[in-house]
Amino acid sequence: MDLLNHLFRHPLDPDYEVVAARGAPSLGHRWRLGVVAVLAGLMFAVAAVQTTRTAPAAESERADLISRVRQAGTDQDQLRGRADALTVEVDGLRSAALGDDQSARRLTGSLADLSRTVGADTVRGPGLRIVVDDAGSGLGDARDRVLDLDLQVLANGLWQAGAEAVAVNGHRLSALSAIRGAGNAITVDYRSLTRPYRIEAIGDPRTLPARWVESSGGAWWNELAQNRRMRYEVSTVEGLTLEPDSPTVLRYAKRGGGS
Repeated sequence: MDLLNHLFRHPLDPDYEVVAARGAPSLGHRWRLGVVAVLAGLMFAVAAVQTTRTAPAAESERADLISRVRQAGTDQDQLRGRADALTVEVDGLRSAALGDDQSARRLTGSLADLSRTVGADTVRGPGLRIVVDDAGSGLGDARDRVLDLDLQVLANGLWQAGAEAVAVNGHRLSALSAIRGAGNAITVDYRSLTRPYRIEAIGDPRTLPARWVESSGGAWWNELAQNRRMRYEVSTVEGLTLEPDSPTVLRYAKRGGGS
């Protein structure tokens, strides 16, 4: 009841009386507020004009950058094709220089075996095809996305299982290949990969599947499939064809044998 009586006796908040006692704002005070409002409006207008003017320039720079990247990719493909043609020419000159006697045939066979081993020659045969991808949309937890480390472990596991040749999305792996992350993308020798990731390996069909399951790569991806729900599909293929990698740069060489 005391609270109700107080409200009836003082219907207005005391702060209203304080404001009323101060009186209306002076004319000078109003002018200052007006000037501040005008200056704020001018600042917003200038910012809007600058944003509008710089937008076309930024879009032009973006388009120019995209064009340069595409042109660089085209140039790289042309150079890679030229390098492949030169490799074929070198092979022909080498065969002509070695001749056709028995020792030359043995040497040619050894070079062919080494070329397939280092990824410089086409390899055909049975093997495994493994397809992996992000879990669901791949837009949530980073642990639900395929990382460069996951593909590295997968490739190393295939080598460990006895694979003779391995390719990722058609890019042949060699001893000098690098699987790296570039932002949200994964690259093989600086060539970007697209999802899903297809890994193909040629090897003995009697032992490769079982040894892959027992390898560190098989265990790693089984855990990702079970606990992170990543896509992980393994199938055997009767006939795979893995194209060679871009020509390997010769770092050093030495003469074999005792002569």
